[in-house]
Amino acid sequence: MGTDAPLLLAAVSLLSALQMGFLARRVGLSRIAHKVLPPSVTGPPEFERTFRAHQNCVECYPVFLVTLWSCGLFFSEVTAAVAGLVYIIARQIYANGYVKSTKKRLPGFYLTMAVFVTLSLLGLVGILHKILHKYFKIHL
Repeated sequence: MGTDAPLLLAAVSLLSALQMGFLARRVGLSRIAHKVLPPSVTGPPEFERTFRAHQNCVECYPVFLVTLWSCGLFFSEVTAAVAGLVYIIARQIYANGYVKSTKKRLPGFYLTMAVFVTLSLLGLVGILHKILHKYFKIHL
């Protein structure tokens, strides 16, 4: 492994993958508790909220990984890693809230969106900076 390997990005990615596994396990335990057999995704409201919380996290995950790595590789690895940790916390707040009630998911949702916007904008700034430098010899 080279000295400039994106260690922090890899660590945050692995931590987020473990969180996804944890959330998937919660769905499995909820299936058992509420006697909802696969492939059914309907059942008591408690099960459906647990299932939807996990599904939403699955749907957001590719966006998270792309924005995390884009920001980390082209803007700042430390900034991206910190934002990635905030994302993980936001998703946990989201999932925990959603399991209790749909309205309680909103704080985690808003924090998640703030992280997405931050990572996207900083990644875009970094990529544009590299494009200007590499292809147009413009040094900002």
